[in-house]
Amino acid sequence: MMRRREFITILGGTAATWPVAARAQQPSNPAATLRFGFVHPVSPKGIPPSYVEFIKRLGELGYVEGDTLTVEYINLEGHLDRFGEAMRELVRRRVDLIFALGQEDNLRAAMAATSTIPIVMLAIGYDPVAKGYVKSLAQPGGNVTGIYVLSLEAVSKRLQLFKDAFPQQSKAFGFWDFDGADTWRAATKAAPSLGIALFGIELKTPPYDYEGEFAKVAPEFSRAMFLPSSAVFTSDAERLAAFALRHQIAACFDASPRYVTAGALMSYGPDLPAAARRAAEIADRIVRGTKPSDLPVEQSTRFALTINLKTAKILGVHFPTTVLASADQVIE
Repeated sequence: MMRRREFITILGGTAATWPVAARAQQPSNPAATLRFGFVHPVSPKGIPPSYVEFIKRLGELGYVEGDTLTVEYINLEGHLDRFGEAMRELVRRRVDLIFALGQEDNLRAAMAATSTIPIVMLAIGYDPVAKGYVKSLAQPGGNVTGIYVLSLEAVSKRLQLFKDAFPQQSKAFGFWDFDGADTWRAATKAAPSLGIALFGIELKTPPYDYEGEFAKVAPEFSRAMFLPSSAVFTSDAERLAAFALRHQIAACFDASPRYVTAGALMSYGPDLPAAARRAAEIADRIVRGTKPSDLPVEQSTRFALTINLKTAKILGVHFPTTVLASADQVIE
């Protein structure tokens, strides 16, 4: 049973390809035609909620699969060195727009491939202004706009929640990869002020060998895990949740509630499905004639804490009432 302070719709499922997943009510003003491109780094077991919500919102805006909406999707199948090749292929397919969801490599490759095709980003785990991808939030310039998820700023809050939940736990380990590098650096910078020592293990080539890498963790760090945001980790949500349960690890994950619904202990991060829906609205405005440079980059500041009390019982964890009271979703 789940109780929520507010309902967050998460759609998923298993698919060999990524079909357009929504047909919704038709608005009074028919939608234009949209052919958009999307590149994902790994072969997922289920469709990521952010992608589903992006498509769902487009459906609500009147775009219909096979009629006014076409998706050019490329799956890298873990070949992370092929972002550039994939983006150039999308340009050859003459897409109207590129949806750059998630990691920095996605946006970097899209910008290298085209300076004219509009790019709507959903930037997770990096700052697009600090990295120079847009001039400023108010005036992005060029062909890029979209949503900047403040995931880096949420790291300190997530560490604080972790400390509040486990006041006696001063050591934790974490996996990190190319996608979560900035988030992990932010965590290691913030951890000492909270009395937390972090031990990190870099993972380089999907599919990741979590069991093998865990053998490198010293016993005093092995009872708790702090995981940064990563597209690969999100795709491996079920594997990681099972891994944590198998080793009796109190795990605090980022962003996606998929981890907790799969059996992990807790997660805290930005509401990515809501941000993706807003990104779809920005894409619609561009298709209807607004230039990306005229659309300010929006900041997503909505975050959610999800706790799995079933897992807490298995691990013998007792959450303080203050932490439970602040949860947006509790699985009982």
